Amino acid sequence: MTAESNGKLTLKKMIPEIKFTKLFINGEFVDSISGKTFETIDPRTEEVIAKVAEGSKEDIDLAVKAARDAFDNGPWPRFSGAQRRKMMMKLADLIDENTEELAALDTIDGGKLFHYGKIIDVPGAAETFRYYAGAADKIHGDTLKMSTDYQAYTLLEPVGVVGHIIPWNFPIQMFAMKVAPALAAGCTMIVKPAEQTPLSALFYAHLTKLAGIPDGVVNVVNGYGTIAGSALTSHMNVDKVCFTGSTKVGRLVMQAAAMSNLKQVTLELGGKSPIIIFDDAELDRAVQLALIGNLYNKAKICAAGSRVFVQEGIYEEFLNKLEEKVKSWVVGDPFDQDTQQGPQIEKKQYNKILSYIEQGKKEGATLLSGGKPVGKGGYYIEPTIFTDVEDDMIIAKEEIFGPVMSILKFKTIDEVISRANATTYGLVAGVITNNLNTANTVSRSIRAGSIWINCYFVFDRDTPFGGYKMSGYGRDMGMEGLSKYLHVKTVATPIYNTPWL
Repeated sequence: MTAESNGKLTLKKMIPEIKFTKLFINGEFVDSISGKTFETIDPRTEEVIAKVAEGSKEDIDLAVKAARDAFDNGPWPRFSGAQRRKMMMKLADLIDENTEELAALDTIDGGKLFHYGKIIDVPGAAETFRYYAGAADKIHGDTLKMSTDYQAYTLLEPVGVVGHIIPWNFPIQMFAMKVAPALAAGCTMIVKPAEQTPLSALFYAHLTKLAGIPDGVVNVVNGYGTIAGSALTSHMNVDKVCFTGSTKVGRLVMQAAAMSNLKQVTLELGGKSPIIIFDDAELDRAVQLALIGNLYNKAKICAAGSRVFVQEGIYEEFLNKLEEKVKSWVVGDPFDQDTQQGPQIEKKQYNKILSYIEQGKKEGATLLSGGKPVGKGGYYIEPTIFTDVEDDMIIAKEEIFGPVMSILKFKTIDEVISRANATTYGLVAGVITNNLNTANTVSRSIRAGSIWINCYFVFDRDTPFGGYKMSGYGRDMGMEGLSKYLHVKTVATPIYNTPWL
């Protein structure tokens, strides 16, 4: 189930040279005004990777000034869509050319699986830039036939300067999800990467320069959320903030936006998503989906299906198969091709997950598997499965953001719909059944932004993603992901051969 994971076995040739550690403002890498730096840590080994410039309010002010000038006076919003498309396509090609280096940066900085980075994260990011590049010259308004003696049309215009705050669980993909549609719309921006994983965002900044994107259009300011993030969300010259992260911080982002210039906000927040497995499900497939739905990306994913509802007729058989399956799950060095689960992001999160496991035991849930740290170094935790979980237990209510799965038994479809909806979150849900009526009934009844039937983690640049309730509002990806960066302006004119009223 586990592999030795102290980092010493990692091939040295896989460790990239750290080339960019400063702030990226107005097309240049610069030190922070204060000269302060912070350490970014390798979660595989708990060792320092590099010291990175620490941005403050003053640095955010400079970045916003650069983005504001680039929007108000620069060429990017005034380029034709075809011109923006060309540079975005160049950026996508550069991402492809640097696949291994980008993937390795996220492996040492965030503990992500290197082979997944090479075949999923980085190629997916490049394709996201191509997807929105293809939309850049297709941003059109409508011609409106009015009921009065006037005619009108709508213009779609970029919202302006955007602040992007991206999380540490998918640094490469989240950068693309936020930045690509904003670029296509003609916006300028400041990206504040998570303090735990700044390295790939800085490499991206370097690539935007190589792609010919004008200075000031994309700025990257490293730093802490309470300082740099707070300054960005409350800044009077930022027109919109897009944030992905915890619900707790999402509240603070909304408050700051409201108390400053009432800037637009898009929030993609936490989740406590249900996977509902019915008696008629194909059992082996259900077990595999439940396992992947909880452990993919070491469960560092807001859409993790951490509440697994299993109908009573197959409950015991499901547990037996799940317990057997998890025995072969490999926890180890994320550079190892055979590893399925790398380390957690940092010591704070590692300790938080272990405390949730202890809480589950105290509340009376049965520990079926796992529950312990792995190895002598790094932030590795065994995949953990609890059975006999009740809806009111902490482990069934709170987002853990770690490899902890709760199994809950149910009897009827009405019961499980009610219980699945009994959460403050509403991000995604999985439904596993061979009955079409059941699938349709549940998918229309669960209050969540995405429903996956007989599948899980079906993300795609074509499909909008976001939540209900305290999982946030607004959507990333799809054409909805582009529209949130556009204002709609209505222009009306009189029909001149009609007498004035």
